Amino acid sequence: MAKIKPLKRFGQNYLVDENILKKIAEEINPSNKDFILEIGPGFGALTKHIFAQTKNFAVVEIDSRVVEELSVKFRGIEVINKDFLELNLQEISERKNSSLRIAGNIPYNITSQILFKMIDNITFIKDAVLMVQLEVAQRLNAKQGTKDYGILAVIMQNFSDVKICFKVSPNVFYPKPKVHSALIHITFKENQQSYEDKKFFLQTVKAAFGNRRKTLKNSLSNSIFGQLNFKDCNIDLSLRAEQLSINDFITLAKFVQNNLT
Repeated sequence: MAKIKPLKRFGQNYLVDENILKKIAEEINPSNKDFILEIGPGFGALTKHIFAQTKNFAVVEIDSRVVEELSVKFRGIEVINKDFLELNLQEISERKNSSLRIAGNIPYNITSQILFKMIDNITFIKDAVLMVQLEVAQRLNAKQGTKDYGILAVIMQNFSDVKICFKVSPNVFYPKPKVHSALIHITFKENQQSYEDKKFFLQTVKAAFGNRRKTLKNSLSNSIFGQLNFKDCNIDLSLRAEQLSINDFITLAKFVQNNLT
């Protein structure tokens, strides 16, 4: 590991504790029917544990310095030298004739983008086992009315169930991050909303939290829905966004959709 320096711009903090790596692989627990897509394998610390259980997976690694080593070390798996955010997940799912199971010690600086990309491609993804910042893991499970209950919590709880598997110390990474981490297991819900329903739900949640400290009436009036009259939306507009339940956001999104289409 000393011969290749971790790059800050890629958010590289390599997980080096074998016990933690084994626990992650146990949580993934792949069957031969699963297709696993690992994000950011680095030198293959987690990859080797998945490889011991199934060969039916691919890795996506943005750092070209380790691509050849991965290809040699794990013969038979597909190594994609690309940014995960630029991947066509639908194409991969259709090519493999399988829904995707996503795993990885992901770059913390693009966690939100990765989560939103998975939501955008939810039709093609079964679940995800990810190492994330502990604070983010807690935000994903935040309850209605708390300070951590925001856009990420509402969206992820609407489309998935998020389990915090275990917490992880900075000491098991190289280099050590300045934050504590947690492994999460995201299981995406079946019977998802249509593309249009999902689009309006995402837009509505983001608009409602646009001015977090203000009432819904003020936040929505300053959003892309500023010209829409919400008087008959059946939601108390004097509330703030964090006071709404998931079902309240669904009601609000349906109102927006019905009055704009």
